[in-house]
Amino acid sequence: MLAMTAPMTRSEAGGIKLEPTDRVALIAGSGQLPVDVAEGLAKAGKPPFVMIVGGEGVDPLAFQPYDHMILPLEAIGDLVGLLRRNRITHVIMAGGVSSRPNLRRIKWSLALLRVLPRLVYKLTKGDNTLLSAFVAHLEQSGFEVVGAHEVLPDLLARPGVMGKVQPRTSDQRDIDAALEAALAIGRLDIGQAAVAVGGRAVALEGVEGTDGLLERMKELRNNGRIAGIARGVLVKCAKPDQELRADLPTIGPATIEGAHAAGLAGVAVEADRAFVLEFARTIERADALGLFVIGLDKAARR
Repeated sequence: MLAMTAPMTRSEAGGIKLEPTDRVALIAGSGQLPVDVAEGLAKAGKPPFVMIVGGEGVDPLAFQPYDHMILPLEAIGDLVGLLRRNRITHVIMAGGVSSRPNLRRIKWSLALLRVLPRLVYKLTKGDNTLLSAFVAHLEQSGFEVVGAHEVLPDLLARPGVMGKVQPRTSDQRDIDAALEAALAIGRLDIGQAAVAVGGRAVALEGVEGTDGLLERMKELRNNGRIAGIARGVLVKCAKPDQELRADLPTIGPATIEGAHAAGLAGVAVEADRAFVLEFARTIERADALGLFVIGLDKAARR
């Protein structure tokens, strides 16, 4: 078993500082975040060994500059051995993983058999429960699991209004209602986001993710289910027991476009606990469309 590495030190910028002998593996799911993480590591002089999660539609060309391979979910039993053979000391997980492994096609190993009962049970639960078990498995195998936010702290949402558009006083009712609803479904490990209009929650995130939630909200507007009530707010926040190293809430340009199409007035996320991908472009697009983007203080949680 690999020996656990010494605790990493944080730089003044809030990121991580790796030792010369450390090597980082990036388990890359879908979306822009893993690409940004890989670039951030490379700029810091630590190009990662990228393990692309198979079946998530990730373009391997995005990771062409780095050592990389595709790892099907069914080959998860090979993961620890691959990490050890490549002298990995730290592991970062970034991006979405929407699929589940086909148990009939899993490539079995002794290490996987040891944790099988726990993982099979977790597969029946929510994403955060499964991710927490996976992180624990990696740590017990001797690897330091690092959050993507420790590599790219500059992409974290900032406290307060991040663009030129200010929320109205009346929008606070929607922010409060959507935050309360998002925390409620988070406690059940269902999702991270909710939409409130007119001071009450009207749509909750499920397995379809935030983009699907906003598309459903658009349909509710179009078919008259929320007729006569303007504005509204999307709130995304970490689940109360969130494994912060694996699945921080994320918004980006597509979130802004979806919120605008759904007739919302703005988007709120937790400051320092949510990513704003393509930060400048996201805020510029929100300003152009007249939407506010605000980072909520953690004290707003109930």
